[in-house]
Amino acid sequence: MVIDVADPDRSVLIEAGRIIRAGGLVAFPTETVYGLGAHALDPEATERIFAAKGRPSTDPLIVHIAAAAQARDLSSRWPDVADRLIEQFWPGPLTLVVAKSPVVPDSITANRSTVALRIPAHRVALGLLESAGVPVAAPSANRFGRISPTSADDVESELQGRYDLLLDAGATTLGVESTVLDLTGETPVLLRPGGVSADLIRSIVGDLKVLKRQTTSEADDALAPGQFLRHYSPLTPLVAVDGEAPIATDLVDALTRRGINAGYLELSQDPGTAAHDLYRVLRSGDGTAQVLLVRMVPSHGLGVAVNDRLYRASQGRVVADASDSTADMIESLVGGQGTSSTQ
Repeated sequence: MVIDVADPDRSVLIEAGRIIRAGGLVAFPTETVYGLGAHALDPEATERIFAAKGRPSTDPLIVHIAAAAQARDLSSRWPDVADRLIEQFWPGPLTLVVAKSPVVPDSITANRSTVALRIPAHRVALGLLESAGVPVAAPSANRFGRISPTSADDVESELQGRYDLLLDAGATTLGVESTVLDLTGETPVLLRPGGVSADLIRSIVGDLKVLKRQTTSEADDALAPGQFLRHYSPLTPLVAVDGEAPIATDLVDALTRRGINAGYLELSQDPGTAAHDLYRVLRSGDGTAQVLLVRMVPSHGLGVAVNDRLYRASQGRVVADASDSTADMIESLVGGQGTSSTQ
């Protein structure tokens, strides 16, 4: 159903809420990406999320709520610092990890004693949550490991009807997922960079521990969503370039001379614009070449989140020069078989 983000149709939201309460799946927009939602406290409903996405049970889900009071109900120990963060950043792209209440099923927390919570800053998402009247677990509405969806068309192409309702409110505004912040210890820990920068969080909490990039095995329980190495990935092999534009274009030229169809994805070097465009750019290039190259962006503000996604989308293949050995490595991704056709 198409729904106006500026003036959401109440009858559509009521139907979406009914589907959630009945154990169904609703794909819906947030300010970050589109999510695939189910009743968070209904294990049978949330199991449908894992099945629809092909998502391993080791990857925890974020629980979306309509009001801060619900967050306290889902937590067994509510830290004081959470109230200061909520006042500043909710609704918004900040997910807080807290000790979970016994009412929260282990199936959505990767068997951890914590739960991840946020209030999205999107009128359609908030309307759905208010209509449902229950917490809604909602990872991104795409197949596991694939490019996150920022439009309803993306959701349709990814999940091909593996939901009961899709709310189409147009493109998302931010374009990358929320920041995930763990509040269960003495010092807050940033688990995943996202829509709220580390500097902004420090301005509220003071001391902040920022973990080095996590690359959890899919066989292990992840600390937070988006921790696996293979994530946000196009089907076409991707290589991230950490350096100036000529490195990427020189590599494309070198690979072309070897008979390899290499594509260069243009991504803005403005972190905010890059975040907004990231998944659209990756999706537009998928399948157009044998291998894709994309430049990383300046690592400040939203650029930290963008570069984290590019690292995982490229499965850790980050290069910093256009040497023959780098070209050899990239050639090996396509089996060393030069051709002028795409695959």
